[in-house]
Amino acid sequence: MEQVNGKKIGKIIAIILAALVVVFVAVNCLVVVDAGHTGVIVTLGKVNEGVLTEGLHVKAPFVQKVVKIDNRIVKLEVDTEAFSKDLQTVSTTLAINYRVDSAKSYSLYKNIGASYEEVLVTPAVNEVLKAITAKYTAEESVTNRSLISDGLVEGLNDKLNASGLYVTDVNIINFDFSEAFINAIEEKQVAQQKLLKAETEKQTAITNAEAEAEATMIKAKAEAEANNKIKASLNENVLTSKFYEKWNGELPQAMGSDTVITDISGNE
Repeated sequence: MEQVNGKKIGKIIAIILAALVVVFVAVNCLVVVDAGHTGVIVTLGKVNEGVLTEGLHVKAPFVQKVVKIDNRIVKLEVDTEAFSKDLQTVSTTLAINYRVDSAKSYSLYKNIGASYEEVLVTPAVNEVLKAITAKYTAEESVTNRSLISDGLVEGLNDKLNASGLYVTDVNIINFDFSEAFINAIEEKQVAQQKLLKAETEKQTAITNAEAEAEATMIKAKAEAEANNKIKASLNENVLTSKFYEKWNGELPQAMGSDTVITDISGNE
């Protein structure tokens, strides 16, 4: 009886083990490629041409593995240094958005491996940034951020597209310079502000002087015109009338031998 029970238990264990083996093999035959990824098939160390797209796939168990490559846009931050055209050290923090071309996932993995970001992208960022920064002075680098960003996108794509990497955007997070350069820029700005203030005050003084001179000319012109009008209105009849309006009818009480009585017109 005990022998029969032992055989039954052995069969049950064998069945369980067989089921586990089947499940294990089945699990190793199936692979799921997530959304936004491609699967690169590696058979006994050899990279197969072509890729698996999103979804469930079957592979040969134990002899094949699937390496998943992220084809979504990935953000990479790089801290680097370069020299400007005027030989100033420019410390820069960049944010690079790039993606892997789905069709070239297998060749990228085959030629570079999974560490393509460290092997290709980061060195390319440093090289292209140094080349572009050397075209501008340190001060121009600050005022030409968009040009530098566009130049980085173009330069990086020229270097990386053949490998299947595409840069979509580059953002300059920070430009940092030496303390001596920053102090020099601040002193220059202060000097420019003082010069601008002096020029403004000078121009204001000139404007006020011109306005005052114009006002004086207008006033003199108005007075001259008024005097001309008065002079034109003072004819002989008007003067005679004014004389008689003021005269009380009395003649001078004493006259010398040289005294001559004239009329208002000045005739003897």
